[in-house]
Amino acid sequence: MAELHAFPQAVLFDMDGTLLDSEPRWDTALEELAVLLGGTLRPEVRDRMVGSNEDASVVFLLEDLGLPVETFPEHVAWLRNRMKTLFADGVDWKPGARELLLEVRAAGIPTALVTSTARELTEVLLQTLDPANFDVIICGDEVQARKPDPEPYRTAAEKLGVDITRTIAIEDSRSGSESALAAGAVTIAVPSEVALPDDLPAHRLDTLAGVTLARLRAVAAA
Repeated sequence: MAELHAFPQAVLFDMDGTLLDSEPRWDTALEELAVLLGGTLRPEVRDRMVGSNEDASVVFLLEDLGLPVETFPEHVAWLRNRMKTLFADGVDWKPGARELLLEVRAAGIPTALVTSTARELTEVLLQTLDPANFDVIICGDEVQARKPDPEPYRTAAEKLGVDITRTIAIEDSRSGSESALAAGAVTIAVPSEVALPDDLPAHRLDTLAGVTLARLRAVAAA
């Protein structure tokens, strides 16, 4: 367990768009699915999907195309199979993300991966991330309520045995940031694919490139 007065007691990392540049792969698969369904993926609909999960993304798409949402399980299965293929080709780290993660680990600070992505797909991406870099991994299909609900981050903190209010959560999306904020984590938002609203009460960084643990602490304390 982390020391009682240490800060941060843990760092909680989102995955897609925060640690890994995986959102373009989701763009590809979702665009292909839209075509298979006889339509196109509109940019504003794609923006709603960022930070959500496979189920929600498919429902957003079906609603926009005027198709019955009851059919979403079969389309989620197609999407997941397609993503496994796309992820198997390898996914790049976001600039600075690997270096920051390794510095946090070297400092002996507990870490968690908190993602909306299902375990089946997360396991593919862990080939890049290395599961040894995380003390706890929380996937989207392992909680009752997904982001923006606070449950994923609360669950991570509970499993780590730390005070959530003395952790730092790093996110790239509105949905993920709202989840971390609602859980009580000190939240740093690093927008990736979609601009974040000005009224989102999170600390901000433009990128993780060059961000050290000391810089992370300074931003969190600002």
